[in-house]
Amino acid sequence: MSGLMPVLWLCGPPGVGKTTVGWELYSQRIGAGLQTGYVDIDQLGICYPEPASDPGRHRMKARNLHAVIASFQAAGAGCVIVSGVVDPAHGVPVDEIPQAALTMCRLRAHPDELRQRFIGRQGQVTDIAKVREMLQEADELDSATVTELCVDTSGRSVAEVACQVLARTNGWPTVTSLSRPDPAAAPTRSTAGIAGGTVLWLSGATGVGKSTVGFTVFQKVLRAGQMMAYLDLEQINFYGPAPGDHQARAGSLAAIWRTYRTAGAKGLVMVGPVDDEATVRMYADALSEATMTVCRLHAGPDQLTKRIIRRGQGGSWSQPGDPLKGQAPANLLRATEQALLEADALERAGIGIRIDTSTHTAEQAADMVLAQSGWPYRTY
Repeated sequence: MSGLMPVLWLCGPPGVGKTTVGWELYSQRIGAGLQTGYVDIDQLGICYPEPASDPGRHRMKARNLHAVIASFQAAGAGCVIVSGVVDPAHGVPVDEIPQAALTMCRLRAHPDELRQRFIGRQGQVTDIAKVREMLQEADELDSATVTELCVDTSGRSVAEVACQVLARTNGWPTVTSLSRPDPAAAPTRSTAGIAGGTVLWLSGATGVGKSTVGFTVFQKVLRAGQMMAYLDLEQINFYGPAPGDHQARAGSLAAIWRTYRTAGAKGLVMVGPVDDEATVRMYADALSEATMTVCRLHAGPDQLTKRIIRRGQGGSWSQPGDPLKGQAPANLLRATEQALLEADALERAGIGIRIDTSTHTAEQAADMVLAQSGWPYRTY
């Protein structure tokens, strides 16, 4: 096991609870003081149109997972938890993640309960065709041999499912699997040789709407017909108890961008915090010859407060590790005070092109970003 990283991968159909249970297990490991990484595999393959040679982008995601695991390993992690879909026919392309000592566990649920969960996640407007597709995927996974380990989540709470997963995996990670991997032995892949491309980085204070506006921008540029990618920087840096840093995140970003460029991506929309000009330079150096444009989203105090409270109450898309979702009003107010301080500091620093979103919808803000930045440049 020397040099290998214990990796627990929770798979299953959409809506079964992979991310929720994965985050619960991650939180438990962190609470026990175990250096642990977490990643949602879906965050590592947002690149469209998908290559014809890689339907479902399963190989693309695995290559990017390799980079993220290597980053966690170099930081001293003892284990990594992954949640997300797998190819029912072929499973995980393990040749792309040679440093992983992989344990697979499939989550399932009774079709009626799975249907209700999926509809609840989609909201009031539900695409019936997507429900049928999800149930078909569940049937395929039930019939496949992706993994022998399976936990039925029907009628169980998140904590109960997490307990069952640990029971089925013999208390993962086991003591023997936790022989500390040598960070120096972590396999790496060169990020050289894939130059060019254009990157748009949307920054701003907590709660300003970086992810919402950024993904809207991504959807708009996709319509131009070029292959484009999207990445939330914070979603590739879940590592604790000690928080990850920009240097580790920049290394992962460089490898992920290389994967996307190799697949044919012309541009990348990424969202995430910026501390100062030195941070921008660090990421620009990591992306080598790519052309980077930084935009800073801004909102006035009243609007920023409303957005943070709305997000805390579940008024935006759900994402792993959201520090605001479900928080008590007092905690949201404290988060707002901190966000306002962040916004003031960013205003003073004046990093990037300032986009005031105070009185605009996400759609309008995305149009402003594209108009004021001129992105994407046609110098691919």
